[in-house]
Amino acid sequence: MGEKRSNHTVYNVNYHFVWCPKYRHSILEPIENSLEASFSDVCDEYGYEILSLHISPDHVHLFLSAHPKHAPSEIVRTVKSVTARKMWEQHESFLEKYLWGSGFWERSYYIGTAGTVSTETIERYIERTEHV
Repeated sequence: MGEKRSNHTVYNVNYHFVWCPKYRHSILEPIENSLEASFSDVCDEYGYEILSLHISPDHVHLFLSAHPKHAPSEIVRTVKSVTARKMWEQHESFLEKYLWGSGFWERSYYIGTAGTVSTETIERYIERTEHV
């Protein structure tokens, strides 16, 4: 998890996302392998780097790094919509027993940010006068 570079940017932007399938049904375990592949595909396609992924039966933890040009809400919307579409394409007969309509993920999600320094370190830096 080091700094990354693009043409005009040096960055280290990491997000921890958590979300659940509709109605918090425990449906992810049987489709875990294809869901993991789907996460990998969409992140590769959009330039997000998966740092860690954990798929539980009723929720997902995704820790990723992305260029700062990508808003967190854009990232989660993209990942959730693409993976949902792929899961319905691949597992429709299984999913229709638990879900109805075209929904797969709950609309809500958790997001946390992480970098290489702690909050205290940043606060101390800001309070110092010699950096001005």
